[in-house]
Amino acid sequence: MMLARVADSLYWIGRYLERAEHFSRLADVMLNATLDRSDAAAQTAYIALSAVGDPDMARAARTYEAARALVLDRDDPNSVITSLSLARENARQVRDQITTETWERLNLLYLRITSDGAASAFEGGSSAYLHDVIADLHLFKGAADATMSHGEGWRFLMLGAYLERAQLIARLLEVCFGDGRDGHVTDRIALMSLLRMGCALEPYLRRYTAEIEPRHILEFLVFDEEFPRSIRFATTRIEEHLVGVSRHVETGGLVTPERLAGRLKARLQYADVDELESVGASALLATVIGECARIHDAVFDTFVAYSLEMKLPA
Repeated sequence: MMLARVADSLYWIGRYLERAEHFSRLADVMLNATLDRSDAAAQTAYIALSAVGDPDMARAARTYEAARALVLDRDDPNSVITSLSLARENARQVRDQITTETWERLNLLYLRITSDGAASAFEGGSSAYLHDVIADLHLFKGAADATMSHGEGWRFLMLGAYLERAQLIARLLEVCFGDGRDGHVTDRIALMSLLRMGCALEPYLRRYTAEIEPRHILEFLVFDEEFPRSIRFATTRIEEHLVGVSRHVETGGLVTPERLAGRLKARLQYADVDELESVGASALLATVIGECARIHDAVFDTFVAYSLEMKLPA
């Protein structure tokens, strides 16, 4: 059984890096949308900022300042710079559990975004700066996949990434198609921006050609089995990784995280877009967000804060 502090650090590295990539992409899409001074650009900024924070901020903030804050605000606990700093600190604590390739990639990215010249680099070319950050995050993930043993440590890293991804995509869709919003997003440009926020535009177009429709977007980002950023794909991986690590520990009667993940996986497996439209998207998306939070709590209880009375296999 892996030490609790090691499992916890690897899990949070996965979560923080997924969050950093998502926020970087939201900022990039927002800034690209401002090149077209239209209602769709304002709607794009509203979607991005509402999905990660306060809708009032989304209405009041200027897009450039809001995007810059998403990336470089050290006081924001979810900004890119904060997420990368926390990921790097967790990686430092478990340096012996990750490979040189993954550590070097993460450390270089951390040094870039925390350097004295980061703000001026962002101001001098925000799109290029964000593309470089996202590319470096992809390089980290590729290095982790290619150089780390696919055992417990790698599974905790992937578990954190997919759990974070499922919640982030669900929140993004809830802003656009949830029942609480005054009218769902229907503008074609805003919908294309939504797909870009989910890194889904090109895969979506290969599936549906030029039909940019809310129904198809929901079907793709919620139910697609092959697209790695769909909620169904993420929840399937969550269950797989939890099954892989849970064989090493006895739960002592706790509600096991793999059972919660299996239930969520089945919920998505047997739902479809017709059901989603008939009852409204909010109910299912709220279930995804809530169940992911329960899985997170169960992961902590099972692998990090387990009691001494729990029996561990010899």
